[in-house]
Amino acid sequence: MQKLIGANEEDDEEEIEMDVKEEDNENGQKHISAQMMLGADGVMPSTSHQFQIQQQLQEQVSTPGGGARRSRPLEEKERTKLRERHRRALTARILAGLRKHGNYNLRVRADINDVIAALAREAGWVVLPDGTTFPSRSQGSRPAGDSSAGLTSSSSEMLSQQAPPTSLQGVSSGYCALVEYNACHMKGVFMPTPAPYDLSSSGHSQSSGMVGNGGEQTESLPLIAGSMEVINDKQIIGLPPKLPERDFAGTPYVPVYVMLPLGVVNMKCELVDPDGLLKQLRVLKSINVDGVMIDCWWGIVEAHAPQEYNWNGYRKLFQMVHELKLKLQVVMSFHECGGNVGDDVCIPLPHWVAEIGRSNPDIFFTDREGRRNTECLSWGIDKERVLRGRTAVEVYFDFMRSFRVEFNEFFEDGIISMVEVGLGPCGELRYPSCPVKHGWRYPGIGEFQCYDQYMLKSLRKAAEMRGHSFWARGPDNAGSYSSHPHETGFFCDEGDYDGYYGRFFLNWYSQLLINHGDLVLSLAKLAFEGSCIAAKLPGIHWWYKTSSHAAELTAGFYNPCNRDGYIAIAAMLHKHGAALNFACAELQFLEQLEDLQEALANPQGLVWQVLNAAWEACITVVSENAFVCHDRVGYNKILENVKPVNDPDGRHFSSFTYLRLTPLLMERQNFMEFERFVKRMHGEAVLYLQGSQW
Repeated sequence: MQKLIGANEEDDEEEIEMDVKEEDNENGQKHISAQMMLGADGVMPSTSHQFQIQQQLQEQVSTPGGGARRSRPLEEKERTKLRERHRRALTARILAGLRKHGNYNLRVRADINDVIAALAREAGWVVLPDGTTFPSRSQGSRPAGDSSAGLTSSSSEMLSQQAPPTSLQGVSSGYCALVEYNACHMKGVFMPTPAPYDLSSSGHSQSSGMVGNGGEQTESLPLIAGSMEVINDKQIIGLPPKLPERDFAGTPYVPVYVMLPLGVVNMKCELVDPDGLLKQLRVLKSINVDGVMIDCWWGIVEAHAPQEYNWNGYRKLFQMVHELKLKLQVVMSFHECGGNVGDDVCIPLPHWVAEIGRSNPDIFFTDREGRRNTECLSWGIDKERVLRGRTAVEVYFDFMRSFRVEFNEFFEDGIISMVEVGLGPCGELRYPSCPVKHGWRYPGIGEFQCYDQYMLKSLRKAAEMRGHSFWARGPDNAGSYSSHPHETGFFCDEGDYDGYYGRFFLNWYSQLLINHGDLVLSLAKLAFEGSCIAAKLPGIHWWYKTSSHAAELTAGFYNPCNRDGYIAIAAMLHKHGAALNFACAELQFLEQLEDLQEALANPQGLVWQVLNAAWEACITVVSENAFVCHDRVGYNKILENVKPVNDPDGRHFSSFTYLRLTPLLMERQNFMEFERFVKRMHGEAVLYLQGSQW
C-alpha cells in the first residue's frame, strides 16, 4: 500500500523525532525510553537503522555513574508537542471532511491507516484485515503474507500480460482523475473499466502504479500501455506511436457545451469574477466549443418576495456569451444547491418559501419517520394554494414566464438553444429517496417519500376509489434508507411489492411522478413556445439485477423485472416534445466493478432500457458526463456512447454537455485532451498528440 501513497526513500530525507523520557520501572529504578516518530515520507526506518539510533541514544544519555541526563532542552520538547497537536488537528479535519462530504464510513477514532484503506477500497482494491492490499481483479493470485514484493511481482505480471514492450517515448504526468457522484450516486463507487480500444486497465480506473524493483518505493504513477522501467527513480512510460482507437472523422456533428460553475452568479444575483470568466469563455470559443450551460436558481432570482425577480447577474452573463457568439443551455433550477457530492456552494430555496415551510412543513417531502427534506417542494402541493395564494406549478410557471420575457431577444436570436426544466431534487425527475443527510449510504434502497399531509390525502383518495380504504398507508416493511432488498419483506424476492397492495401503492406512487412531470412540462412548453425543452432522468442502476429493482421503486420508477417503468415516462416526454437528458455517458462501461457486482447493479442494462424507450418514442436524447473526466480513455468511452458504432439506424445523441468548467480543465495538458475530444465530437479528423495524457 505504501507504493500507492509513498515517495522514494532516496528522494526524501528521513525525519525521525525522538522524545526521551525518564521513567521509573517496577523496581523504582530510572530508565530511558525513546519515542520515534515516522518521517515526513511516512516510512518507518529499517530495523538496523532503528538499532543504530537506539545505540546512539544510549551513548548520549548514559553517564559513567549509571545516571541519565536529558538530551534536549524543555523548549524543544514543547515544540515537539505543538507539532504533534498540529498533526492531530489536521488529521481530525481530514477525517471530518471525509465523513461529511465524501461519505466515508470511518470509525470515530480513525487514524491515517483507516483513511488509506478507505481510499484503496474506493480505487477498487481489496484491503484485508491484516493490511494486505491487492487489486480486486487479481483475487485468484493474492500475494502471500504481508510481503510487498509479492504484490509488486503480481502487478508486474499483470503489466507484462497487458502490453508488449515498446520504446521509451514519454514520462507519465502522474495525474489520476477523481470521480464525482451527483444526487443519488455515491462518491467513489463507480470507475470506468477498460474499453476494447484500451491497451491496459488505466491508472484512472485502478491505481496501478505499483511496479518497481524489489521492495524499493517508486513514484506512484498511472499504469499505461507500453513498457515501464525505473530510470533515476522515475517511472518512464513507453507509448506506442499510435494507440488503436476508433476514428470519429466523418461521424455526425454533435454540439458540445460546457457547464459553468455552480456559483458563477452569487446570492445577490451578481456575476462573480466577470473578467476571469470572460477569459475562460474566450479560450473555450477558441477550440470551437458550441456553448455553455448555466443554472438559473429559483433561490437567487425570486429570493426575497413572491414574483419579485432579479435577473441582473444572468443578463450580464448572457450578454457576454452572446458577444462571443456562443450558445446557451439554461436550467430552470427549482431545487436547492448544497449537500450533494460536487456541490461547492449553498443556494437554498427562496426565503419566503422557507418561512412558509416553518409554519407548514408539509410543503416538503416527508419520510415515514416524519423527517422533512427541504431540497425541493413536495408534489403534493402542485395544485394546492399554499404558497401565498399560488400553487407550486403556478410558482414555477410565473418564474419561467418571467425568464422568457426578460431574455426574449436571446430566444429570438437563437442564442438560447435549450431550456432544461427542473422537476425534482438535483433537477431530476425523481423523488428525493436517497438523502445522505438522513442516513442514506450506497447501495441503500432508499425510502418512500409520501408522508406529508398532501400526498397522504392523495393516497387516501386513490385507495377509496379502489374500494380498499385500508390501503391508504405506506408500506410498513420496506426497511430504511440503507437497507438491502433481501432484508425487507416488501422488496425481497416474492415480496409484498408484487402483491395486490404493493402493485396498487407503487402504481399510485409512480403515477404522481409522471403527473408532476406532465403538469410542469406542459406549462414549460407554453412559456417557451418554439424552443427546445428537456427533462433530466437519473441513472439508478443498483439492485437492477434483483426482481424488485428496489432503489428505482423508492425513487418513483415502477420498473420491476416484470414491468417496464420507463415507457410511460418516455410517452409523457414525447407528448410535450421534450428531450431526454440522461447522464449515462459512462454508465455502460462500469459493469465489472466489484462494488457494483455486490449491489447487483447493471448500468448497461439500465442504459439500454432507457435509451430504447426514448428511441421508440422518437425522443431527442442529450447527455452529460456523470464523472469528472480529463483523460483520453474517459473521453473515448463517452464518444462510444454518444456515437454508438453498432446502431443499425445510425442514431446518436443530439448534444453533449461537459461537467464542468474548472481550473483543472484549463490546465494545458487537460485542455489539449479536451480540445481533441471536441473535434472528435464534431466529426473532425484529429492528429495523434504524442504528449497527451492517458
